[in-house]
Amino acid sequence: MMKWLLLFTLLLWSPLIVFSQDARSIVQKADEKMRGNTSQVEMTIRTVRPAWSREMDIKAWVKGTDYSMILIRSPAKDKGIVFLKRKKEVWNWMPALERTIKLPPSMMSQSWMGTDFTNDDLVKESSIVNDYDHSIIGDTIIDNRNCYIIQMIPKPETAVVWSKVIVWIDKKDYLELHTLFYDEDGKLINTMNAYDIKLMDGRLIPTHFEMIPADKKNQKTEMIYKNVQFNKAIEDNFFITEKMKTLS
Repeated sequence: MMKWLLLFTLLLWSPLIVFSQDARSIVQKADEKMRGNTSQVEMTIRTVRPAWSREMDIKAWVKGTDYSMILIRSPAKDKGIVFLKRKKEVWNWMPALERTIKLPPSMMSQSWMGTDFTNDDLVKESSIVNDYDHSIIGDTIIDNRNCYIIQMIPKPETAVVWSKVIVWIDKKDYLELHTLFYDEDGKLINTMNAYDIKLMDGRLIPTHFEMIPADKKNQKTEMIYKNVQFNKAIEDNFFITEKMKTLS
């Protein structure tokens, strides 16, 4: 009798288990689509405010989920600033001060270089795959693309910026097209949209992202990919603090 009861329980719960696993694998595929095993990206980041706007030219190197390096190439006053992520450590090289600063976890929720992206959005100290529990809560259509709607809730043991993230991911090509970010009070803070889907180095990806604050009218930050190289070998020892000083 116990054997049959156990079998019935497994059959009852197995669709929910598979459903949860599917949600995680969808997020993982979308994350890997933008990263590859490695990626080297040249981009422009445009910060828009009601009375002004400014642009930064950036180059970024990414290897898996553990390593990333971001170099600011312009404007002149910011040229040579570098951010480095090694696993759970984040470092910042300030050439004007000739100092390397280790950023504490408390700074991950703060604005990255005055934009509407957080430090965590750019250097990705947290992992959207490993630090959250995922569930499919619906589906919809964005720009004629059928999308999963996936809710991500932080695991109890993880310290992350957002208390909830809801993401719309294209079912065919695993493109993250729309994302909502909520704070610990359940308040919507930022909305990210992705569009201008293009073939970059043989891979179909969005090339234009915009982060829009919920409570700041006529304000946003755009991230525009100009060139991407995927799966080009980068040694682990590229991602060291000494390297930050030589990139510019």
